[in-house]
Amino acid sequence: MVSRPQAASRRQFLRAVASSVALGTVTRSVGALDRLGVNEEIRVGAIGVGGRASLLLQQLPESAKIVALCDCNRARAEKFKEKQNGAWPVYQDYQRLLERKDIDAVIVATGEFQRVLPCIHACQAGKDVYAEKPLTLYVSEGRALVNAVRKTERVLQVGSQQRSMAMNRIACEFIRSGGLGKILKVQAINYGGPEASPAKTPDAVDVPEGLDWNMWLNQAESRPFNPEWMSWMRWRDFAGGEMTNWGAHGVDQIQWALGMDDTGPVELKPLSEGPNGQVFMKYANGIEVHFVIEPGRGPMGGAIFIGEKGKLEINRNKFASNPPEIAENLKKMVDVDEEERKWSDNLALWQARWHMQDWLDCIRTRKRPVADVEIGHRSVTVCHLANITRAAGRPLRWDPVKEQFADDKSANEYLTRARRKGFELPTI
Repeated sequence: MVSRPQAASRRQFLRAVASSVALGTVTRSVGALDRLGVNEEIRVGAIGVGGRASLLLQQLPESAKIVALCDCNRARAEKFKEKQNGAWPVYQDYQRLLERKDIDAVIVATGEFQRVLPCIHACQAGKDVYAEKPLTLYVSEGRALVNAVRKTERVLQVGSQQRSMAMNRIACEFIRSGGLGKILKVQAINYGGPEASPAKTPDAVDVPEGLDWNMWLNQAESRPFNPEWMSWMRWRDFAGGEMTNWGAHGVDQIQWALGMDDTGPVELKPLSEGPNGQVFMKYANGIEVHFVIEPGRGPMGGAIFIGEKGKLEINRNKFASNPPEIAENLKKMVDVDEEERKWSDNLALWQARWHMQDWLDCIRTRKRPVADVEIGHRSVTVCHLANITRAAGRPLRWDPVKEQFADDKSANEYLTRARRKGFELPTI
């Protein structure tokens, strides 16, 4: 039988947290700010211990240590603990982990549909957060998370590790500072969208021992368990497809290179039909982005920027240009061999160590990290807008200040979703 949230204890916990926030006590008494000395370890809890989370925990810099694990699939967390010879307590309910006063920060590497709520609760509990990408399932929950981070004065780093790669930083700075002259056009990968739920609902089967299916579903509509749902990245109920998965990286580079970290495009239109259709976008300064390159035939972690002085292709930890002299001169500004070594999969698969180090440094200094929550929210919003444009099937006008479509009630309905009882977003 599917378990239900422990509503009373959850409400008691949230009331206590809310009271502390109102009194201004959480961020100073529970967080790391007052406690940490220069050489003291930052104590980290993990919420979600799946494939990506396991890699992050194995790459955690020495200046931090794991204190506790949490996963609604308890067996998965126990397996990681055993593999690492750990002695950490394991929880199924992340609220129990957040109650611990010996935790300074948390890594939230759940699925994107499960991510925002524990991030907000972590902020309210005085914990700094490393949140994997894509940050959100829909646009308005992203703004709610930004508001929570700002109100509680937490440090939240989004797992867009290309923001910590010198090769990407140099290339984006070059474009942003006018190195290519006026940008005429940006060509981006046409990342695929999510699939609708199958026409025939998968048959109900017994919930595996140790899996809290109710907690796993999080905000999504309740349904009987079937392991097919756990391939969550393909389904619209749980994800935005590759447009928000790989697109969270590629679009983030577009935002960075164009200097649009605090805004977004203003015009959108479909170039072809269907859930994987090509999409056109235009920013207020006239720069156009065309999502037209087929996946696998271009830079999955970036885009191609075409300017008056040439063309620069940015990808993960690499770039190329036409004329070639542009890239050759940029590479003189960085130790290319060292950067390739640092970020190589031979050193660590899907390396993020130095990105996490920036997060840990900012926990100590209280500065905003290189992939701050606003940056992550704005980048994945552009991905959401691409999927919405496909779904609407017509031109749309976006207001990046109000984060709404102009005079378009039906399009604005895509910006939020009904959340299941027990998993509503708290009032910020």
